[in-house]
Amino acid sequence: MSPEPEQDAPARPVGHEQLAGKLDAPLLEFDLTKEIAHLHEQAAWREGRGPSSTTLVKHADLRIVLVALRAGERMARHRTEARISVHALEGRIRLSLEGAAAELGPGQVLVLERELVHDVEALEDSAFLLTLAWPGGSGP
Repeated sequence: MSPEPEQDAPARPVGHEQLAGKLDAPLLEFDLTKEIAHLHEQAAWREGRGPSSTTLVKHADLRIVLVALRAGERMARHRTEARISVHALEGRIRLSLEGAAAELGPGQVLVLERELVHDVEALEDSAFLLTLAWPGGSGP
């Protein structure tokens, strides 16, 4: 009797503890509650020195960054060559664009076209996912 052919093992997701340079693994999984808690342990958060952030995913055409801001902190006006989405997870944030503003609370998402000048202000202690997507894999 011949042995059964080996089946491919299912892909296992890589989480924060196993990352160590694997930001572009084929399958990634994150517990965002734990990731936010980890950000709150960083010096930038504890000392109120601006955003505390971590890049979760880094491909040529896609980045996903988790950002935590204390109430009153601001990410200065900027723009990016990427399309972005901002998904509020905790607290409330305000994105200001030329002539417009949008406030986001938990579970709300805002999508911006490329090259739109904007800033982000935390109205409360907040956390959000920032997703950046470049056309044709032309990211930095």
